[in-house]
Amino acid sequence: MAKINDNYLKLKAGYLFPEIARRVNAFAQANPDAQIIKLGIGDVTEPLPEACCTAMMKAVQDMGDRATFKGYGPEQGYSWLREKIAASDFQARGCDINAEEIFISDGSKCDTGNILDIFGHDNAIAITDPVYPVYLDTNVMAGNTGPGNDAGKYEGVRYLPITADNNFTAEIPSEKVDLIYLCFPNNPTGATATKSDLKAWVDYANANGSIIFFDAAYEAFITDSDLPHSIYEIDGAKSCAIEFRSFSKNAGFTGTRCALTVVPKTLTAKAADGSDVELWKLWNRRHCTKFNGVSYIVQRGAEAVYTEAGQAQTKALVSFYLENAKIICAKLTAAGLKVYGGVNAPYVWVQTPAGLSSWDFFDKLLHNCNVVGTPGSGFGAAGEGYFRISAFNSRENVEEATQRITEKFKV
Repeated sequence: MAKINDNYLKLKAGYLFPEIARRVNAFAQANPDAQIIKLGIGDVTEPLPEACCTAMMKAVQDMGDRATFKGYGPEQGYSWLREKIAASDFQARGCDINAEEIFISDGSKCDTGNILDIFGHDNAIAITDPVYPVYLDTNVMAGNTGPGNDAGKYEGVRYLPITADNNFTAEIPSEKVDLIYLCFPNNPTGATATKSDLKAWVDYANANGSIIFFDAAYEAFITDSDLPHSIYEIDGAKSCAIEFRSFSKNAGFTGTRCALTVVPKTLTAKAADGSDVELWKLWNRRHCTKFNGVSYIVQRGAEAVYTEAGQAQTKALVSFYLENAKIICAKLTAAGLKVYGGVNAPYVWVQTPAGLSSWDFFDKLLHNCNVVGTPGSGFGAAGEGYFRISAFNSRENVEEATQRITEKFKV
C-alpha cells in the first residue's frame, strides 16, 4: 500500500489563513447581511498599474502572432527582465548582483519553501517568533523538525522571540545555527532592520558557515533612506545570504504571480564529504527540473514596472497603502490601543486589549465589528497577545473598519 509523508501529520491544526477563511465563512453564512471588511490576509485590492496592464495586453497580442509568439521561455526568466531587476533593484543601491544570479518565479511564498530542496535535513534552523507561517510549516513538511508541542513549537527549531520587550529585534543566537530566516520589513510585526542590525547577522552567518534566507517582499514600503532594502547592501552578504522578492505588494501581482530569488554565485554550503558546493548550481538545477518558468505575458508586465511610468505608478500604489497604515495606526492609537509597525511596512501589529487572547480578539472583531484581521498566535507562540491588521484594502474600507473598531474597543 502507498505510504504518505508522515511529516504532514506533525502540522498543528490548519494553515493559518485557511482557518481564518473557515471562521469567516461560517460567520457569513450565519449572518448573510453582515458587511464584512477583510484586513487579514495581505492581499492587495487596487488595480494593476496601467503600465503593467498595457505591457501585458501587448504581450497577449504577441502570443497571437506567429512572428512574435513565445513557447517555453528560459526557466530562470527572460534576460530582459532579469537585467532590469539587477540594474534597478540591486546595482543602483550598490549591490554587486548580476542578472544570472536572479531567478524569476511565481511567488516568494513558493520559493521560501522550495529552497529547502537544496539543503539537507540535519541543519540547525533559526526562525523568529512570530513569523510568516510558511517558513516553519515547510520545514515541518520537509522533515527538518521533530514533533511539535501544544504551543505549536517543534523540536529541532531555534525560536528567536520578537516582542515589544526587545523592540521586535531578535537576538543573535549564542549557539551555532545553519539556516536563518529573516524578514524585513517584518511580516507580521511591521518592524524594520537597520544596516547595523543586518551587519551583525551577516557577520554571525559568515563566522558560523550559516545561510540567511532574507525575505524582502515588503522592501518597496521602506521610505526611511537610512534603512537597507536588500541584505546585499551589507558587506559580506554575498557569501551567506539568499534573498527573496516579489511583485505582489509593490505592483499588485498577487493574482498575476511573479517574484524573484537571488542566489549569488559566491554562495557555498557543505556536502556530506565536507567539500564546498555552489548553491547557485543546485538551485539552477532544481529550478530547471521542477519549474517551467513564469509566463511571457506576466514577465512583460513585470518588466513594465521598471519604465518611467511603471515606477511612478507603483510608487503611488505603495504610498496609497502606507497612507492606509497611517490611518489605522492613528485611529487605533487614539482609541487607546497599543500599536506597532505601520511605518515602512503595510502591517500594523496591535496588542490585544483587556487581556484577550489573539483568537478571542479575532472572534470579537468579527462578531462585533464585522472586521477580519489575523491572530498573532497564528504566527507563533510569541505572537500571542497581538493581532495583525493589514493596510491592503480600499480607503473607504480602512476608514470604516477602524471606525467600527474604535467604537467597540475604545480603551
